[in-house]
Amino acid sequence: MGTTTGRRARLRAETTAEIKKVALGLMATGGPDAITLRAIAREMGMTANAIYGYFATRDDLVTELINDVYTSAVDAVDAAKAEAADDPAARIEAWATGFRTWALDCPEGFRLVYGDPVPGYRPPPEGPAPEAARRACTGLAALTAEAWPTARTGEPEAGFDWPDFDEALLAKVRPAVPDLTPAGLALALRLWGRLHGMVALEVYGHLRGQTHDPDKLFRAELAALLHSLGLRARA
Repeated sequence: MGTTTGRRARLRAETTAEIKKVALGLMATGGPDAITLRAIAREMGMTANAIYGYFATRDDLVTELINDVYTSAVDAVDAAKAEAADDPAARIEAWATGFRTWALDCPEGFRLVYGDPVPGYRPPPEGPAPEAARRACTGLAALTAEAWPTARTGEPEAGFDWPDFDEALLAKVRPAVPDLTPAGLALALRLWGRLHGMVALEVYGHLRGQTHDPDKLFRAELAALLHSLGLRARA
């Protein structure tokens, strides 16, 4: 009995993983509109009714996909950061490089989480990946807090205060990074914007025909970013 139950659980896990893989493949070739349970069933040679035994709705599948993809992104940047030297510049550089590497390795995942919305998708009230979102927010905020003693000397007085930010964001960040100031949080969001923008241009192919070396361009932007914080990139 135990062996049969274990085999069924393994087969279910394998089929679930295949469904997710096919869904991302359909998105890669046909965009977010292509993610439908019927299309996935057709691709896998299953009946539509059979696939509903794994995901009751298309939104359930999209929620699980986003959670998986977002978690893999945060795991990647955390691992890169953990291997860096223990100084703010090296850790920011590792975080940024880890994020770009993940995005280029999984462009359809990047598009799902950070780019093309799935038409009609309704996320759960807490969001599709609440734990990954918390880790992402607090991770970058903590890096900015590490750099803040140096970075603040070159920062203009922008007059940020806590009411300028979303309450849900503050609920994630402030308990985890108690030393972060409102101006520091604004800086973290600005750093994210610069890094995300460069990666998005590359993932979506907008740098093709513009440069033969997008890696060199990214590293130049990262060095300029660190310089603006009073930090120095590695040689």
